[in-house]
Amino acid sequence: MKIASVILAAGQGVRMKSRLPKVLHPVVGKPMVLYALETARVIACDPTVLVIGHGADHVRATLSNLHSLISNLQLVEQREQLGTGHAVLQARAALQGKADAVLVWYADMPLLRAETLDRLIQHHRATRATITMLTLIADDSMAFGRIVRDNAQRVIGIVEERDATPEQLAIRELNCGVYCFDAEWLWEHLTQLQPNARNGEYYLTDLIGFAARASRRIEAIVSRDVNEMLGINTRVHLAQAEKIMRERINTALMLAGVTLIDPATAYIEPDVQIGEDTIIEPNTHLRGKTRIGANCRIGPNTIIRDSQVGDECVILASDVTESRIAERVRIGPYARLRAGTVIAREVYIGNFGEVKNSSIGEGTHIGHFSYIGDAELGAHVNIGAGTITCNFDGRQKHRTIIGENAFIGSDTMLVAPVTIGARARTGAGSVVNKDVPPDSRAVCVPARVIRKLT
Repeated sequence: MKIASVILAAGQGVRMKSRLPKVLHPVVGKPMVLYALETARVIACDPTVLVIGHGADHVRATLSNLHSLISNLQLVEQREQLGTGHAVLQARAALQGKADAVLVWYADMPLLRAETLDRLIQHHRATRATITMLTLIADDSMAFGRIVRDNAQRVIGIVEERDATPEQLAIRELNCGVYCFDAEWLWEHLTQLQPNARNGEYYLTDLIGFAARASRRIEAIVSRDVNEMLGINTRVHLAQAEKIMRERINTALMLAGVTLIDPATAYIEPDVQIGEDTIIEPNTHLRGKTRIGANCRIGPNTIIRDSQVGDECVILASDVTESRIAERVRIGPYARLRAGTVIAREVYIGNFGEVKNSSIGEGTHIGHFSYIGDAELGAHVNIGAGTITCNFDGRQKHRTIIGENAFIGSDTMLVAPVTIGARARTGAGSVVNKDVPPDSRAVCVPARVIRKLT
């Protein structure tokens, strides 16, 4: 049985009180719509249609920047917000005749697991039902519709909370809005939906009654995981989803051999990878595509974005962005590595040191209060405290090159473009605006070479 999917992402999300389309609000660093698309990829729905509406151009622009997210994704637009039944109908032209069953769910359910949807699909395949739906047993109704069953416990309908009688309001089985339909039956009956008398919208839930009155088979997979079914309608829900998702991520990392000193203050995004026996201290933020090796100690108070960190590194109270760090590197506290930084093995960067768009050779030491920008440093260089590479002349950036085993005295100003040869030395407080040959000493302002070193 071939399964296609329809993900509903057209709603305005009025209660979010935001100009940003609801499905683009981030949960642990990723727009919630991406969780739905990644889930569709995992469960191999082919094809997948995302129904967009409010903020459609913004959603398209966001997804256009995410290449290869899902190869068989099609976007269709619901130009008028006429309800969930009307939204699914917009996908008919893209899907009719291309699948045996259609899985439908919402893009504002980022906590919904692929395993749950796969279980729904497998049950639908096994029973050959007309509709297989996901329901939830919970004491808190969360304003969900109630599942109505007959005396034989067959599902015969869904009643929305605002339309329910007192007896129906007492029902604890709730509609999650997740369905697997027989495709041929779905496309035929969507056109038979009637607009709701209150608001003129076409409700997908009315299909349950259609199927029941025709004695078609309706199956329900029952869940008791309230968290998984959380739909995001307000900023309160968004914060709840953020907390739950972080707990999932952190639990998986700890079970994989990572130590989180205080999981409640470890902010780790879903695409981050961390090696065994690494320790994450409190108030650490690991974002984007960051990769952390084994036996590291990260934090406290550290932020790392889209960077690679090798084994046995220590990064204390520092900020690292789009950088590559090799093994046994020590950074901080209060250091900053900016985009384009490449750090070789066994480098030390002291407190308040900053490196930008530079390569730092193996075993090099960069003292505190130093700035290294647009530079190439060889192995075993010593950068004295307060050293500055003066890389910008007001119009363009220039490179500084420092050879291996060079010794740069404290408070040296290196006015780029400039090259310091291997094993050369500069005196404290020097302003170097001319190249220094290898094995030489340069001092004063402006610096001059006073003698060759023996």
